[in-house]
Amino acid sequence: MTQPLHIVVCGSIVPDPLQTLEPVSTPAGPGLKNEMMLPAVLDPWAACGLFEAANLAKQVAGSKVYLVSLGPKAKLQQVMMTVAQKFPFELVAVDGPAGGFTEAAQVAEALAGAINAIPGLDKANMLVFGGWASASRAAGATMQMLGEKLGITDQFQGVDECKVQPDGSLRILERIEGGRHQVSICQGPPIVCGWATGNLPEPPNNPQVGMMNMRAIMPALQKAKPAQVAQDGVEWVTVQLPQQRRDTRIVKDVPIEEMAQEIVEWIKK
Repeated sequence: MTQPLHIVVCGSIVPDPLQTLEPVSTPAGPGLKNEMMLPAVLDPWAACGLFEAANLAKQVAGSKVYLVSLGPKAKLQQVMMTVAQKFPFELVAVDGPAGGFTEAAQVAEALAGAINAIPGLDKANMLVFGGWASASRAAGATMQMLGEKLGITDQFQGVDECKVQPDGSLRILERIEGGRHQVSICQGPPIVCGWATGNLPEPPNNPQVGMMNMRAIMPALQKAKPAQVAQDGVEWVTVQLPQQRRDTRIVKDVPIEEMAQEIVEWIKK
């Protein structure tokens, strides 16, 4: 019989990708223009891992999902109002910067400390999920460093699927070149999975689940410990927003082949 799993998902908040992001220099280091005013969402890569964790917890009776998030408390509270409606989980909040200019090693250190401090966490049956990359901290190294700090050597990156076999082993699909997957069989937890996009859609909202989660999320936010994640030595040199270009010409009775050739020549320029 498969033992209950404790699934720890690491995911922060990022600015809504539909917003225009402009780097600026601040007294604390590099940042984004009007960063605190930008609407935030849960990091898309981490969100995939969170949805997969919830699905896995349903399949293994007694399992529990934790969301460990490093970010400003005010922004976390806004995002959790939506995320809390998806499925039951316990939030472990760490108050700190959520920008893309933080060092992966220091982020991993802060996350490892938060995970080790979770009361009652069964590390022998722990799955650590997170984004393979990130919409802000896209170094692609945070989850690997986190696994090392937690003493977990079985790590899988670019994961699209993780299934528990009848004997308790884990079948994991990792992305490799050529649009193919590498199939790995792990005897069991603990493991670290850096998720790609997974296979599951976003769960529907459930207001009742949201209210139940928020009863625990609000105290967790109030107890969030500050994390000293510095940006020493990080700077941006130059940045340029993509320029829009539109040349419109109205013509009649032009053959399709000629139109296509004209478009090709325009692109080559």
